Amino acid sequence: MTEFFRQLAFASEAMTLALTGLACWLFAGFCLVMERVRNARRSVERLEKVGWVPWTPLFLASAVIGGGLLLMSLPIVLGRI
Repeated sequence: MTEFFRQLAFASEAMTLALTGLACWLFAGFCLVMERVRNARRSVERLEKVGWVPWTPLFLASAVIGGGLLLMSLPIVLGRI
């Protein structure tokens, strides 16, 4: 485990961008799932109990930011493979 953190500490900027973009896409997937859960609950329970978090804008923002970060890091990351 310490080897992973050591590699992460000394990673290049492109690898850091790629990992951050991946984290943004994972968060976007979480937002998508939570929006679907809210839509499924909306028909069963009262409207006030579905939550207040704007999942769709969070999904869109994190997906666009994550995609941009992954695209910026793509040439360097593909060059290492």
